[in-house]
Amino acid sequence: MQNSYFVGLDIGSTAVRCIIGQLNEQDVAPTVIGTGVSPNLGVRKGSIVNIQDTVNAIDAAIEQAERMSGYEVRGATINVNGSHIVGMNSKGVVAISSSTREIGQDDISRVEEAATVVQLPANREIIQVFARDYRLDGQEHIKDPIGMTGVRLEVDAHVVTAATPSLRNLEKAMNGAGTQVHFRLLGGLAAAEAVINREQRENGVVVVDYGATTTNLAVFEEGDVQHVAVIPVGSHNLTNDLAIGLRTELEVAEEVKLAHAGRGLRDKSRTVTVELGDDEFTFKRSDVEHIVAARLEETFNLVDKELDKINRSGRLPGGVVLVGGGAKLEGLDEYVRDLLKLPARISKPQGFAGLIDNIDSPEFATAIGLMLYDMHASLGEDFNAGRGTGLRLNLSGLGRGLMGWLRRLKP
Repeated sequence: MQNSYFVGLDIGSTAVRCIIGQLNEQDVAPTVIGTGVSPNLGVRKGSIVNIQDTVNAIDAAIEQAERMSGYEVRGATINVNGSHIVGMNSKGVVAISSSTREIGQDDISRVEEAATVVQLPANREIIQVFARDYRLDGQEHIKDPIGMTGVRLEVDAHVVTAATPSLRNLEKAMNGAGTQVHFRLLGGLAAAEAVINREQRENGVVVVDYGATTTNLAVFEEGDVQHVAVIPVGSHNLTNDLAIGLRTELEVAEEVKLAHAGRGLRDKSRTVTVELGDDEFTFKRSDVEHIVAARLEETFNLVDKELDKINRSGRLPGGVVLVGGGAKLEGLDEYVRDLLKLPARISKPQGFAGLIDNIDSPEFATAIGLMLYDMHASLGEDFNAGRGTGLRLNLSGLGRGLMGWLRRLKP
């Protein structure tokens, strides 16, 4: 192993979360040996607005995790977030030198590189490429052409781009914290690494990371990434709506949201009561539910529009998997099930050893996924190789050529 430990760093709009994992030879999944959480005032809607505040939050989260684990963190895999992220479909075509020569990894890398030859504004750059289907001499729907023979190799790929200034600010914040960037991964894709399995990827599923100020979604089908998007709306918008609608303070609105906002589908009481310090606040349940329903309908209608773009609205057998801090909203899965007409469940990282109580929440899915990605990418493992069982097997589906791209896309 190149490293004895692996690090995921989720740089969020309200907090930075650091996870350190360790993998022994006999383990199926890494053991969580260090966790750290620090409030973050330097990020807004997924993008850095104050570098020093972000540096301070990164430092504090890493320091907590270091104290628990006994390791010094020198580098980590980080998330990329924000509405500046855009995914688009692209095609690549290359010629094979001989009809008798078997297709190898170099050919896969060449055809995926050809798919990235797209016109981009000067302030945007490609951060990831996901190969979905290959074609070889007209034969379609090939998942793995290595070892086959032919003269014309094509690929359908999903190319993800991001704003260059946002990426540079992330790098500056990491440099300010004295921490190297190993790899970068979209927040929604990182969360998917932690909470969905291979069967769900094959059947069709959307992972929705309902965060504080953004909502990330990643759609998988036939084992591949079909679509990614970041919507600049999150659970803090619901808190603000409650504060305005109930004419109360933000702290009280947050308590109402977390403790009572999702109970309207089954709680028939007429009032909602919360305590904050020595004070008690009571509101009409009908007022609370009206505000919650309106905001959730608006947010998840935006999610449905993204699904409709790829003709998957109401057509994903694996349904909706909800993670993120906003997923702690009680009853959210019931709302989403009704709004999107799909099965829905709230998920959190499972199947790990070590400090499991520290990560027993949907808001840790992204950080855990980043740590898992750091492990597989650092070890040079192919996510399609199907090594081992359990979580490692469930990480398949990102494309055989991705590892070569990851090495070239390291900052």
